[in-house]
Amino acid sequence: MVYNAIVRLGGHCTADEIATELHKAKPGFPRSTVYRALEALTASGSVYAAHLGEGPTHYELASGDHHHAVCQVCGGVLHIQEELVNSLESHLQDLHHFRPVRTEVLVVGVCDTCSRTPGNKATRRHTLEHVHHTGTGPGS
Repeated sequence: MVYNAIVRLGGHCTADEIATELHKAKPGFPRSTVYRALEALTASGSVYAAHLGEGPTHYELASGDHHHAVCQVCGGVLHIQEELVNSLESHLQDLHHFRPVRTEVLVVGVCDTCSRTPGNKATRRHTLEHVHHTGTGPGS
């Protein structure tokens, strides 16, 4: 049930959001069961526990390594492409003789929408659209 709630919520959801979702269908569903199920799903590798800066842990379905950029205004989440992380790991290994064992990337900043509309605050983290802008930023 907890796994299916994560699917329905679309990922990047907290234990509280999962419990609220489950209470819609089963009002007496114990919150402690949500936490135990999340612990088991995380341990089994079915679910990824993302620590997205400050605040509670967010959960999403596991699909390989997860690296994120998080908007500090609206809480929007952008998945960082694995190729970029692989390039960073290769750089560390080839040029610095540093062999990465585990890599976790979290970039905190301000998304394009929030930079254009100050004061925008989302009620729930959402996945940001993966858009490539060329020649519009600093250093372009």
